[in-house]
Amino acid sequence: MKFRPIAAAFGLALLGSAAQAQTVFTASSWVPPTHPLSVSQKQWCDALEKESAGRMKCNILPKAVSAPPGTFDAVRDGLADISFTVDGYTPGRFLTTQVAEFPFLGDNAIATSVAYQKIYSKYFAPMGEHKGVKVLGVFTHGPGVIFNSKKPVTHAADAASLKWRIGGGNINELTKLLGWNTTLKPATEAFELLSTGVMDGTLFPDESVSAFKLSMIKHATTFPGGLYNTSFVFMMNPGKYDALSAQDKAVVDKLSGEFVARTYGVNWERADDASVNGAQKAQGVARVQANEAFINEVKAKQAPLEDKWAAAVEAKGLKNPKAVLAEFRAEIAKVK
Repeated sequence: MKFRPIAAAFGLALLGSAAQAQTVFTASSWVPPTHPLSVSQKQWCDALEKESAGRMKCNILPKAVSAPPGTFDAVRDGLADISFTVDGYTPGRFLTTQVAEFPFLGDNAIATSVAYQKIYSKYFAPMGEHKGVKVLGVFTHGPGVIFNSKKPVTHAADAASLKWRIGGGNINELTKLLGWNTTLKPATEAFELLSTGVMDGTLFPDESVSAFKLSMIKHATTFPGGLYNTSFVFMMNPGKYDALSAQDKAVVDKLSGEFVARTYGVNWERADDASVNGAQKAQGVARVQANEAFINEVKAKQAPLEDKWAAAVEAKGLKNPKAVLAEFRAEIAKVK
């Protein structure tokens, strides 16, 4: 009988040790909790906890550890263990990923995200542009739309008379060639810029009208496949990943790649649809589709940018970049 307290104490110590062995990841988001980016990150964290039988979980921080452009470095340096960022927020840093920013790619975030992940894994990941973080997955938002508070935009000249917030990447170069007055700012600054009249409009996917409460938006111009897209990376601090057991690394790996791309793509597609049929309808946003002349003008300006991209990534070691772009477009068409 006298040995039982010792055994009990030993058992409690083991339980305490097991509890301490749980890995907790700090997860940071720079958009509201209801935004598809935050929703998708939360779903991923829930899947991580479930698949690991509780050995791993996330502590989602109440506020971002960094402004959006600094998020990549924040995860690399361990200020947060998990987060996402827009590659185009740091101009010139990422070249291969610009392929996911081109116009006319696809009409929903699921297809472009899953196809982009396949192309990224096959061609871009080995080139190491995201060196410094553990890439969990890449994805895109839904097709980019022209939104403004002033007037219908049916021709490139209409847009040239207004002031625009843009998020960077290929669209930054494209709008310059189109002669538009644009300013590179993160999505989180859109409301202030538009509500104060500093900017007349913004280029966004549909969901952003709801997500950022852009009640001043009255006009939207859509393009088949989108005027632009945005390349995102979902990432983990590499030291945190390296410290995991082989069993837990396998769980993270299982939830990487296409699982990430499809999770973010599905949530973004739902949010796009909800915004069009909800907030945009309620505030009377007038939607028009770009005519053939407008589309052809964009195509003419985009062509040299694709040549420029191909030359730049070929110089970095990507073979046959135009064929990679063609394969990407073909993959988008195949995604179910």
